[in-house]
Amino acid sequence: MTDAIEPWVREILRCPVGRHELVDATNEAGEPVLECAEDCGGAGQRRQFPITDGIPVLLESDATTVTR
Repeated sequence: MTDAIEPWVREILRCPVGRHELVDATNEAGEPVLECAEDCGGAGQRRQFPITDGIPVLLESDATTVTR
């Protein structure tokens, strides 16, 4: 689903909290999300941002924090 995001847009998308690069991932339900490429929120923690109808929702309030 993230294939619908233009490559030039992908290059500028960043985590609104830590300003990290975002990479493709899936959440526990198997849905596509964008995830911080680096720890964000604490050691071993990454934020995941949902993709709704092909549009990344980069709001801190909608992010989920996962442990890696």
